Amino acid sequence: MVKRIFKLFGKEINGLHEAAYLLGFFALLSQILALVRDRMLAAHFGASHSLDLYYAAFNIPDLIFVTFASVVSISVLVPFIINKIDEGFDEGKKFINNIFSFFFLLIVAVCLIAFFLVPIIMPRIFPGLAENGSFDQLISISRILLLSPILLGLSNFFASITQVYKRFIIYAVSPLLYNFGIIVGIIFLYPIFGLRGLVFGVVMGALLHLAIQIPFVCKQKLFPKFSFNIDFQNIKKVIYLSIPRTLTLGMSQISEIALLGLASLIQFGSISVFTFSYNMQSVPLAIIGVSYSVAAFPTLSRLFNNGNKDKFIAEIITSARHIIFWSIPVSVLFIVLRAQIVRTILGSGEFSWSDTRLTAATLAIFTLSVLSQCLVLLFVRGYYSMGNTRKPMLVSAITGVLTIVLSFILMKVFQNVDGFRYFIESLFRVEDIPGTAILMLPLGYSLALIINSIIFWIDFNKCFAGFSKVLLVTLFQSFSTSIIVGFVSYLGLNIFSTFLSVRTVFGIFMQGFLAGMLGIAVGIIILLLLNNQEIKEIWRTLHHKIWRVKPIPADMPKL
Repeated sequence: MVKRIFKLFGKEINGLHEAAYLLGFFALLSQILALVRDRMLAAHFGASHSLDLYYAAFNIPDLIFVTFASVVSISVLVPFIINKIDEGFDEGKKFINNIFSFFFLLIVAVCLIAFFLVPIIMPRIFPGLAENGSFDQLISISRILLLSPILLGLSNFFASITQVYKRFIIYAVSPLLYNFGIIVGIIFLYPIFGLRGLVFGVVMGALLHLAIQIPFVCKQKLFPKFSFNIDFQNIKKVIYLSIPRTLTLGMSQISEIALLGLASLIQFGSISVFTFSYNMQSVPLAIIGVSYSVAAFPTLSRLFNNGNKDKFIAEIITSARHIIFWSIPVSVLFIVLRAQIVRTILGSGEFSWSDTRLTAATLAIFTLSVLSQCLVLLFVRGYYSMGNTRKPMLVSAITGVLTIVLSFILMKVFQNVDGFRYFIESLFRVEDIPGTAILMLPLGYSLALIINSIIFWIDFNKCFAGFSKVLLVTLFQSFSTSIIVGFVSYLGLNIFSTFLSVRTVFGIFMQGFLAGMLGIAVGIIILLLLNNQEIKEIWRTLHHKIWRVKPIPADMPKL
């Protein structure tokens, strides 16, 4: 049994759909664990000040991770490693050793500097939390979390090697272990150490995230050796390519930090509501957008490097079609079933009905941009595989600024224009709940991401003639079907509420589940009547039995 598991981990997956569905399956498992984690946090704390502190503590470590750790990100390193290994095994190993040594010194130095700057930076980021007497606790747990960017950065570095060899299962399992570590922290460490116990669990999860990558890297004899004698010739090229990506991700993270800073000014618990809803809308993003973009990236890099531009754009179009096909109906179902989703996942312990309603409304607004977020992931991977990192940087910088500006303006309008506030509160049925200004933050975020995806779409259509033609057919069929799916699901909620108790978590779950399944069944029938191409491709892939796909040996490196 153990041998079979290790054999599965070492298996190469080559087909786009097979790889995407496997990644999607493990992403689903990871997101289930993440939702279990969030449910446990909600039960222990509710939308409270303590949980606000916990979520706020991640921001500086996250900013370090997405900026400095981008030097060893999969998107940047995979094309370099592929080229170096194609030149010869020794060249590949030398390159890996150099990158590892440079990155380790860089990330440790940055985290040490941040350790001393945290007390200065945090009051400026979260002025709403700085006025509270528990601010010293926020400083303490933020410092512990500075271990995470080191461990996760190294894990990303090793994951670049596993991605080159298309060992997607190893990459997909690591988030499972990360969330497992956090859950262990909630169950066993929090009762002993308090909030510090929670972040000890995060560090444990990051360590497990790293550990799962190492055996395969060692098997390939590519485990790096640290050396102070660093050859900067290739590192300069990597840094040059990673700087735009660093700025791209950094701007995105800064915009999220700004939104959380605004949330801290509303009322205690607003950061928790924002984070809970953001995590839940990330479930379809991880399962659909991340799975297809990650599965396509190594192939896109090889196709573009080999000059096969027709196959390159065909791969992009195929991925985009299926992202559109899945994202729109999932988004509609999330909007219609939002209260059932939130109450089922988070509705226990200290998490009140008011918390549920406000989080559900926030989730619905976030969900408006799920399709855009998924497509942006794919577009950005497409640019990176072409070696073009400047364009994503510029568009993302504009989007980051737009997110902050729109959210700030919308919040001011919401607080000062009664008609607008009453309209939003009535639309999402939260008129009698305090802290509804939090709804403006996901609204600003979603509007900015929609604009981002439209800009990328237009640019791809200019670069590759005919790009939009095929996708618009899928967009029309998926959108029109999803409207009917949402309507049927809404009717289903009313039908099933007549004989299911909505006073229990089980009753709420069954109400949402049965209504959703009814809508999905109607949607499948409509797609079959429309002779939808995507549903045929999905059936062929599932009929092919992913787990029985024969692995194709990787090209042997030159000796």
